[in-house]
Amino acid sequence: MRWHPKGYGGHRRGPEQIRREGWKEQGIFAVSLDDQRLTWPERELVRQLGERLYGARHAELEVQR
Repeated sequence: MRWHPKGYGGHRRGPEQIRREGWKEQGIFAVSLDDQRLTWPERELVRQLGERLYGARHAELEVQR
């Protein structure tokens, strides 16, 4: 079958491309705390923002117990 309905088959975007398009088109920012392109202060800022907006991560809750 050579014809595919929209959204099926064809080119699949990678995670990095989805993040980039989300930022540019919708102002959505998705970043991993393990992203090696970030310095330690930048990762710490991202962690603090995430905790402020969404609360502590499950892994951090288990360590604190």
